[in-house]
Amino acid sequence: MIQIGSISDKIKLNNGVEIPWFGLGVWQTKEGQEVERAVEAALKTGYRLIDTAAAYGNEEGVGRALKASGVARNEVFVTTKVWNSNQGYDSTLRAFEDSRRKLGLDVVDLYLVHWPVAGKYKETYRALEKLYKDGLVRAIGVSNFQVHHLEDLLHSSEVVPAVNQVECHPLLNQRELRAFCDRANIKLQAWSPLMQGNLDVTVLNELAEKYFKTPAQIILRWDLQHGLLTIPKSVNPARIEENAALFDFELTEAEMASIDKLDRHHRFGPDPDNFNF
Repeated sequence: MIQIGSISDKIKLNNGVEIPWFGLGVWQTKEGQEVERAVEAALKTGYRLIDTAAAYGNEEGVGRALKASGVARNEVFVTTKVWNSNQGYDSTLRAFEDSRRKLGLDVVDLYLVHWPVAGKYKETYRALEKLYKDGLVRAIGVSNFQVHHLEDLLHSSEVVPAVNQVECHPLLNQRELRAFCDRANIKLQAWSPLMQGNLDVTVLNELAEKYFKTPAQIILRWDLQHGLLTIPKSVNPARIEENAALFDFELTEAEMASIDKLDRHHRFGPDPDNFNF
């Protein structure tokens, strides 16, 4: 099992860039005070990864919070993503400039293709390769890519994606995809790790009681011990702090296996092979 001792721990991506294991996701976090307060609370707690996207509509708020935080730019890892309607080579380059302006950043740490839009994601990724080669992003990757999408992309790309960000949690533990990404040296990052709040699961409740933790903390610890990057979302400062209190206990191998057995291939979000947006 992976040994991670603190919220500040990082791992090297396939290009040598270091990324924090743990971060804050801001999906469905409102632009303005809500996202600014969430990012402020996360940074005060010690989070050093903030994950946003053009489609979330809150890049400007993230940028304002980063600037106001007083935390040095090189200490915070910022991810954003190109949305489906902007996919394609030239349109992706324009979309990136728009995101960079809204975030107020010269360089973005990680830029992702948000969804594998058929007929477009290869050209989109080619634009990401240019941004990477031009030094405007420190690492590039994809989101919501299945094994067959990755196989297709790897046949034509020059830069192996550093990250594949996907829905991953105990009810959808992505075993096959995790194994493929391990072989390809692509780090898997879990979105919606907390199953969109559907946490009333017997095994999780029992382990939470044993360790004096919450079911959410049990899942996030399971993520880390499996070597998964994870980005839980919250707008509540107390919950943001609670989610990060993961480093004073460790699940046993038997307990990890008991959570693994919860897998039902159940998605709370869209299916990457069947989406229309």
